[in-house]
Amino acid sequence: MEHLEAHRNFFARLIAANIGIGNPEHPVVKAFASVPREHFLGPGPWQVFTAAGYIATPNNNAAFVYQDVVIALDRDKQLNNGQPLLHAASLAALAAKPGETVIHVGAGTGYYTALLATMVGDQGRVFAYEIDQELAARAVLNLGYMSNVTVIAGNASEGPLPQCDAIYVNAGATGPQDCWLDSLKSGGRLLLPLTPAEVSGRPAPGMMLLITYAAERNFRARFVCQAAFTPCIGARDTDTAEKLTVAFARGDARTVRSLRREGTPDETCWCSGQRWWLSTAAPAAP
Repeated sequence: MEHLEAHRNFFARLIAANIGIGNPEHPVVKAFASVPREHFLGPGPWQVFTAAGYIATPNNNAAFVYQDVVIALDRDKQLNNGQPLLHAASLAALAAKPGETVIHVGAGTGYYTALLATMVGDQGRVFAYEIDQELAARAVLNLGYMSNVTVIAGNASEGPLPQCDAIYVNAGATGPQDCWLDSLKSGGRLLLPLTPAEVSGRPAPGMMLLITYAAERNFRARFVCQAAFTPCIGARDTDTAEKLTVAFARGDARTVRSLRREGTPDETCWCSGQRWWLSTAAPAAP
């Protein structure tokens, strides 16, 4: 156990350092250091995803999972426990705080849910949604020791959802769903992978989009980092996916500054979807 704890602590510091966090007391570092990843992966050896397909770890030594690698949860369905570096950058941007209520969309077997639950603490709350029934059942068992987590086996793309301070989406969407935006409290944050059309039947990379509810129907928006995820059931539109393919190809995603839910897209529009558009202009005055 001491051997694994040393691996986990170094893993947490290394992942955080690679996104520019050098403080060992940062909430992201402490979360990665305290949650045993192997607990959420099923028995080893584990299947690690690579550009050449999956390869197996040599044995069930849990030290192998403390690397910046994607690990299969269900190889046949190509459902994975995602890349720690991506999630560290995302969790740092989302900045869940003690006492907050967070919704996790696409919880898988619960590893990143557990990190969120650690960040919000005993006085906070995490509602973890997972549409795959088998993964949801595993998440219920894996997260049973965390009293501040509720697992829901269902589709979080359909509302209503609990009012919350933050939403973390771990499946590729073509836009923010109305029920996600409607559930945010003032100052609430929504972080989702905004992803374009698939290429040869495989998810194409998009970017993590952070949306902050600043005031009445007034949202700040910015892209955080590149990301590719399994498609989010119920949160994809074919026409918008094609528009996003064109928009991302321009290479100017970092110019986005706000999300609009009303009005006609104007010359500042970076890309528009169903009942929303992203603008390169500052958020509109409340």
